Amino acid sequence: MPREYLKKATLTSKSDASETHKIVQGILDDIEQGGDAKALEYAAKFDKYEGSIILSPEEIEAACALVPEKLKADIRFAHDNVKRFAERQKETVANVEYEVVPGLIAGQKAIPVDAAGCYVPGGRYSHVASAIMTVTTAKVAGCRHITACSPPHPGVGVAPAIIYAAHICGADKIMAMGGVQGVAAMTFGLFGLPKANILVGPGNQFVAEAKRILFGRVGIDMIAGPTDSLILADATADPMVVATDLVGQAEHGYNSPVWLVTDDRALAEEVMRLVPELINDLPEVNRDNATAAWRDYAEVILCADREEMATCSDDYAPEHLTVQAEDLDWWLDRLTCYGSLFLGEETTVAFGDKASGTNHVLPTSGAASYTGGLSVHKYMKIVTWQRATREGAKPVAEATARIARLEGMEGHARTADIRLHKYFPDEVFDLSAEG
Repeated sequence: MPREYLKKATLTSKSDASETHKIVQGILDDIEQGGDAKALEYAAKFDKYEGSIILSPEEIEAACALVPEKLKADIRFAHDNVKRFAERQKETVANVEYEVVPGLIAGQKAIPVDAAGCYVPGGRYSHVASAIMTVTTAKVAGCRHITACSPPHPGVGVAPAIIYAAHICGADKIMAMGGVQGVAAMTFGLFGLPKANILVGPGNQFVAEAKRILFGRVGIDMIAGPTDSLILADATADPMVVATDLVGQAEHGYNSPVWLVTDDRALAEEVMRLVPELINDLPEVNRDNATAAWRDYAEVILCADREEMATCSDDYAPEHLTVQAEDLDWWLDRLTCYGSLFLGEETTVAFGDKASGTNHVLPTSGAASYTGGLSVHKYMKIVTWQRATREGAKPVAEATARIARLEGMEGHARTADIRLHKYFPDEVFDLSAEG
């Protein structure tokens, strides 16, 4: 049977891209021309903050002292999990040396970028976990300088827990500046910072657009839209757990899609009954976000069987994908498009968001069809090298000369010719493009 939408989204998660682009481009141009002073103007306008921009060791120490010991222990626990998982990821990238043909050796090296800029959201919610995810992976990758940047609150500054997390995870500098101006400061190397080679971390549509515009002159992890989550559930799933997980992700924002894909109508109908009740029980801000997200963006899709469910999920390519169904190994082998996968009721997206070890900076808006999330690999350049003996270079030079001439690139061909004539002066070579 075709997919049946028991609930269909009335909106799609797209902002007014043209207007956002215009605003962000203007701010970036102003700051690039005006430097520190112009960035400070925007900080005063948008952050409504006039305190220290680069936090001193004394300010960091004072902020850390404000964090309760219980929260410090939780942050250290999460940091340790993320760090150990990142270290295992790094082990999957090895330097390689291989003799392609006798006498010609080629290789690859993994080299970390020099300076990383980590954006940590701090507006509606203080994303302590984002500091852990971004700074820790940059540190494990081997970046020589890491800047953590987070929006300050008027008259207060950056949330102490974010400062503590960025500090223990290895940030070299912590910057109290938000939005486009914070992204610009890291990119342009303002306030005495090195120019960032890569920008990472989630943010609102203005931060995302700034990264989009700056990509090319600086690397980025990805261009992120509103967070999205999909749950695959069969008749064995617990409707209350499924509904709670959907609501837990809908609270991210008014335009954060959540999707339920199932082959069991009774489960779908019970989840649809439970979700509004669970949303109404949330605190006000969370309730308002989840209400709008569920009303306007959520979908509940009924499929014929698990294969159709898997196909549907791959079509959506969700940022977060949860499976609450029988035969988890089948799903692990079958599913191909997701940012991060959560198998079984015993794990949930929030675990990955906060403390389990996998990274929560993930592709959104269908980008999981072609890329994964943030990892140590994003901070590393895989570069190649080669060297050869004269005998090893001989067949490569002959092939290069002929291919280059066939392409019409005579200058390329002659760089091969000169080596053959120098190394083998007594030999005659057919280096023409004709057969």
